[in-house]
Amino acid sequence: MAFSALAPHRLWGACAAVGYLGAALAVGLLRGPRARLVALCSALAGAVAVPFGYLLLTGEAQSEVGVIQRSAALLLHSGTPYLADPQALTDYNPYLPGMALFGMPAALLGEGSPAARLLGDARLWCAVVLVVCLVGGRAVVRRRARGRVAVPGGSAGLLVLIASPLVAFPLCVSGVDLPLAGLCWLGLALAARGRAGAAGLALAAACALKWTALPAVAVAVALLAGTRGGRQALRCAFAWSAGVVALVLPAALVSPGPMAEQVLAFPTGRADVATPAASPLPGRLLAELGPAGWYTAVLLLVCGGAAVAVSLVVRPPAGCVAASDRLATGLCVAFLLAPAGRFGYFALPLLLVVWSRLATGGLPGLRSLLTPLRRGRPVAPRPAALPRAAPSTRPRTAALPGSHR
Repeated sequence: MAFSALAPHRLWGACAAVGYLGAALAVGLLRGPRARLVALCSALAGAVAVPFGYLLLTGEAQSEVGVIQRSAALLLHSGTPYLADPQALTDYNPYLPGMALFGMPAALLGEGSPAARLLGDARLWCAVVLVVCLVGGRAVVRRRARGRVAVPGGSAGLLVLIASPLVAFPLCVSGVDLPLAGLCWLGLALAARGRAGAAGLALAAACALKWTALPAVAVAVALLAGTRGGRQALRCAFAWSAGVVALVLPAALVSPGPMAEQVLAFPTGRADVATPAASPLPGRLLAELGPAGWYTAVLLLVCGGAAVAVSLVVRPPAGCVAASDRLATGLCVAFLLAPAGRFGYFALPLLLVVWSRLATGGLPGLRSLLTPLRRGRPVAPRPAALPRAAPSTRPRTAALPGSHR
């Protein structure tokens, strides 16, 4: 981060380095739950609280944040979040219409005061949606049929995840992929518990943000078909279709041409302005070879997607963790073979894999490590069980008639 060309990246890197260094010192110098608590507070302060607050108050961010907030203003005034004739890079809006909702607070509050800038910043609401979806999905997968929580919940795992670079960095500088990850997780969690309609609506909200959420729909439908039957799978698909039509179709009818150019052509490198998503991934390297390389990358992408789809039919996922892993696999294949992409996109599948295990107790080692942190005191070791006495070899005397034995 120290050599990044973007000022928000350098700021976050400097603050996070101090916070993580303090966490390492706390673990090395202190002992017991106090060390874990101090380390977590140091990491949260350095990687999240300080850079996030400063960047929100100053308005410094990656260009995506300005694009989202401008698209909200366009949606309010013209009924579409897309410019009719984009010229510069920042004129392009590669997101679906639902993403403009995160810019609505800025469009309504303006930038007249620090409070308005703070509450209007799209990154704040992206973070809120992420946390709500992660916590809500965890509550869903941990709830028994009678409504009682099967595994005691705790916020320590969530705080550790937020303090990690996996979430802290995109949360501070951009945040646009975080609500997508949260909604995909919530949709899979609802599908795993058999709530097909709610799962379809959650995934419709995700697909209204970015088209990269589409693989989550196939995974959720396969999960429901394998565990709850075809009727529930169809119910999820119907709810998803209705939600997508309601959220996406109005903008598509108002400006079909600009939407197709900015949402489909621009992210795949086929627009007049080159996309900044140019990490040296296999698909991107193929696309740079010319039209033949671009079509080869698209063909490999289709083949990879078909292979994941076949795996869903042959061996559908049977639970929330398996569904998250399958979705992460599909997303990694898509990001690797797409004609344009960034290394940062892989934070989405990694977040799904890690949180699905934290939420379901699939990481017992980490869970036992965080237990003292949640309770705020050391956990006393269980006393060793006393050895049971060997059974007596003396013959038992038969009870006499009238005896009280």
